[in-house]
Amino acid sequence: MQINAAMAGPRYNRLGERSKPSVYLIIMGSVFVATFLIAVWVFSAPSAVPEQSGGSAITKQETKNPVEAVEDTPSDVSDNSAAEEGTAKNTEEEGVESLPKEEETLPTVTDDVKEDASVKEDETSPVLDETTKDETPSKEDEGTNIEENVDSKSSLPDSISGQAELGTENKEVNNTKFETQVEESKEEKVVQNGSSSDDEESTSADATPTVDNTLEDGSLNWKLCAFEGAQDYIPCLDNKKVLAKLRSTKHYEHRERHCPTEEELPKCLVPLPKGYRTSIKWPSSRDQIWFNNVPHVSLASYKADQNWVKRSNDKEKLIFPGGGTQFKFEGGALRYIDFVEKEVPDIAWGNRTRVLLDVGCGVASFGGYLFERNVLAMSLAPKDEHEAQVQFALERGIPAISAVMGTQRLVFPSNVFDVVHCARCRVPWHIEGGKLLLELNRVLRPGGFFVWSATPVYWDNEEDVQIWNDTTALTERMGWKLIKRAMNNETQIGIAVFQKPKDNKLYNMRKVDDPPICDADDKPDAAWYVPMKPCLHNIPEGEGVRGTSWPEEWPVRVESTPSWLSATDKGIYGKPAAEDFQADTNHWKHVVSKSYLEGVGINWTSIRNVMDMKAGYGGFAAALVAHPLWVMNIVPVTEPDTLPIIFDRGLIGMYHDWCEPHSTYPRSYDLMHSDHLLSSLTKKCKILNVVMEMDRILRPDGWAIFREESEVLGQVEDIVKSLHWDVVLSFKKSDQKLLVAQKRFWRPEASSD
Repeated sequence: MQINAAMAGPRYNRLGERSKPSVYLIIMGSVFVATFLIAVWVFSAPSAVPEQSGGSAITKQETKNPVEAVEDTPSDVSDNSAAEEGTAKNTEEEGVESLPKEEETLPTVTDDVKEDASVKEDETSPVLDETTKDETPSKEDEGTNIEENVDSKSSLPDSISGQAELGTENKEVNNTKFETQVEESKEEKVVQNGSSSDDEESTSADATPTVDNTLEDGSLNWKLCAFEGAQDYIPCLDNKKVLAKLRSTKHYEHRERHCPTEEELPKCLVPLPKGYRTSIKWPSSRDQIWFNNVPHVSLASYKADQNWVKRSNDKEKLIFPGGGTQFKFEGGALRYIDFVEKEVPDIAWGNRTRVLLDVGCGVASFGGYLFERNVLAMSLAPKDEHEAQVQFALERGIPAISAVMGTQRLVFPSNVFDVVHCARCRVPWHIEGGKLLLELNRVLRPGGFFVWSATPVYWDNEEDVQIWNDTTALTERMGWKLIKRAMNNETQIGIAVFQKPKDNKLYNMRKVDDPPICDADDKPDAAWYVPMKPCLHNIPEGEGVRGTSWPEEWPVRVESTPSWLSATDKGIYGKPAAEDFQADTNHWKHVVSKSYLEGVGINWTSIRNVMDMKAGYGGFAAALVAHPLWVMNIVPVTEPDTLPIIFDRGLIGMYHDWCEPHSTYPRSYDLMHSDHLLSSLTKKCKILNVVMEMDRILRPDGWAIFREESEVLGQVEDIVKSLHWDVVLSFKKSDQKLLVAQKRFWRPEASSD
């Protein structure tokens, strides 16, 4: 500094002689001290930051300094070097600063920076409000009591950087060749019924009402749900009004979705169980969870002899020994998993087999241990007398959904699962024309395996022998080949492994059309409120048709462009589908690495269960595969049906209509990601209800990332603040906005009524 140089003169004129202080030096010294004190005040005091049109970030309480605007990722990012050149070119043309290069490290806020009085004006790291620093106590891995969180003020995370990514190059187009699930399912219902029925139960996605999304006075005055079972409330599975009117429950109709209308949906927040704590982190959570988080004891006693779940001696935890009805012996699920592969080496866990459907999963220990073999299991079970089994699975950090094999198709496309597994799942595969097994055939990939482990496989009493004979007669007519029937002599548990045919040769050779081949105009991918039919779908045939070849082995398949994606037909972002896929993959790699992992304040070591609410090609999930988490990729039924692509790359997902509540339990996800979803819903349903549903699904201390049009996110920001979420980052560029918020432990006070 020049001032320092001016003051750097000698203290003495001559050796051994002290000089008298000059008036000039006194004045200059006073100026220096005043300047220094002013600089300290300027750099340390919080100030209000106006939103800038060129792009700025405003964090919680709008107390941070502005951050740099960042350049959009080039629209064509399939070539990294070309992308860098394009970025540089666009930067010069648009006058906007670009993202740092790969080798650059994003700035983060540290105590050294916050305390350093000589921070330069051109540094872009936001400065934390000193009044909020260190107000939130650090948590142990095993969790913190709710009482310690409810009334405490939270501080901003230390990991927020001055960079955020808000590219718009993956903006959707309307002329893609992909159908939506709504279109497919509606057409399939017409095929099945012969005509469109006016009495047929309509779904939210079928209608296109004009919805007023204006926030009314009082609409953000939240109440606590006070009805029985509110803490575990799943609106579409606990709709008692509809359940009481069902004509039959013979086919588990009472376990299927029956959603309330927007008007009927309770406008309240689900309460926390008493003594709820921050969930135990993965991988410890696979083996133990806090009892107070899922305070249900019936399974611990009902399945005490099968090692499903036990309560710890101190009563604070639920312990999962890795057992189950079929793997209750020493070694548990992992021993069973290795036994299956030993008997059928072609299953090749974690190579050929990556995505698996586990029907009747119990507490999902099978799926939990498959992570050790690089297999991603979609565990499925109904909300039934096996109290909270799916809730246990999700609290443990294992993918699971509440669903039943009843009257409707599962919410997955056709030909996507590498393996389907059933271990004592209590499903009568052989009855009613084999309708339920034919539904598994629909979702099983050609050449995929069905692993069945149940008493009819290895017991010889009269009933089990009859079930075995009836079921195998059905599988023969379906063209399934019995690959292996084996018994583990040590555990006395057996398996039968069947393989679905890879082509239609066996179907064409059948003398009797039983089960019948589905109609030619049947849509096998239609799965949203579509009734099951006892018919056999033909195996896909033809060059460039999905399902005619097996995907690449894992992990190569996560970034491999599916061979059936068109090089000419437009994808969801306007490029030819194959090129679109690769550009999207590169886009999300860039966003995740440059922004989400380093620049938005999320502690990713606490993230296990993730939901991408509008997944597109699954690029967001693919960018996170190296991290110890899993992503439930949701393809909204009103969006282009890209879910088969997601499964082909070795990821999992499901269809859903966000104008209805999801079927998951409360407090089951650590992070929810919404990329331009809400703006697509504004004319169909109330955004307030969607955000309320997110509050139900997210765990306390869970995170939400919104990428959206500014106008919509302005309303969302008002809603999340009313929910007492912390708005950690709010970044605007042009008409686009990025909002990062963290749900807290706050709940409204219980009504005195």
